[in-house]
Parts: sequence; C-alpha cells; structure tokens
Amino acid sequence: MNKIVVFCGSSIGFNPVYRQAAVELGNYFVNNNICLVYGGGKLGMMGILADTILDQNGEVIGVIPKLLEKEEVVHAGVEEMIVCKKMSERKVIMSKLIDGYITLPGGFGTLDELFEALTLGQLQIEQKPIGLLNVNGFFDAILLQLDKMVEEGYLKQTNRNMLLVANSVDELLHKMNNYIAPEISPIINKVVR
Repeated sequence: MNKIVVFCGSSIGFNPVYRQAAVELGNYFVNNNICLVYGGGKLGMMGILADTILDQNGEVIGVIPKLLEKEEVVHAGVEEMIVCKKMSERKVIMSKLIDGYITLPGGFGTLDELFEALTLGQLQIEQKPIGLLNVNGFFDAILLQLDKMVEEGYLKQTNRNMLLVANSVDELLHKMNNYIAPEISPIINKVVR
C-alpha cells in the first residue's frame, strides 16, 4: 500500500499510550514509504501523527473542509493541503486517494469516518482494507456491539470480518497487506452496479 488514510482524534486523550500509538504508526509509515492521508489538522492525535512523519521528511497529504481551515486548526507544515467545501466531500476525496484505511482512537468524527468506510465495503463500492488499531482496548465496547449486531441478525459475519483489528501496528499492517475483500454479492451487484 502506498497511501493510507488515518482517522483519529483532534484531541490527544488522557492516557499517553494513545500518543505513543500515533508516533509508532507515523514511524511505520516513514520506514515503509507510506504516504499519510489525513484530516489536515495540527491538533491532537492528527497533529502528532503528521508531525512524526513530517519530522522525518515523510509524505503527508491533508484534506480539510473550508470551515476548519483556520490558523488554530490547520497544519501549516503540510505542503499538500486539499481544501474542500464540506465534510462529506472530504471523505470522498480521501477515498479516491488511498489504498486502505486505519482508525486510531478518536471521537464522533473518527467513528463516522470508520463506519462510512465499512459501509462502502459492505455495499462493495470499495474493496479496500479497513484497519482498527485497538490501542489499550479503546474499541473493545464497539467490537462487542458489532458482534451483537451479527448475533441479532443486523450484520452479516462476512461484513463484520471486513474490519481488521490488531493491538500492534505491525500486526495490523500485516493483516491489511493480506486482505481479501468478500466476494461480490449478486444482490448488491444488481443494486449498486
């Protein structure tokens, strides 16, 4: 994979383990010549991840909506900054640029982006790997909810399996590099195509 989008918080959280995870992921990207595509911010997890890569002359592309293009938010060190009109347009632009998705801890926006990527995979609009770095068990409750959705008949196990989960960067990228998307459903094929 050459370009990966990372969804993560504009906050840093209270536990330094999350900051360390962003640094580790940034170092992995640099060491493996992977371009980071992200939300373009300088704050929180986003800022730490971008700074880690930029400090080592790695490649970073930011995609930020016009409403967030403010001096206190936008990362001035990112040379390639794509400014779009809306939050929804940001996700479309990111999707066209990248080979896969990774999610780090974050809030509502992070979860929104993760679940939109999963929905695109479920509808087989995309077949890109979607990784979740489950730092410090941050996503455990959400993973239990996904299992409950399968148990209650609201989510197919095949689609649940699209979300690649690991506790370490190396393990997650190994899973992503070996990902095989589910076969195209005849029903989805008729509806989407």
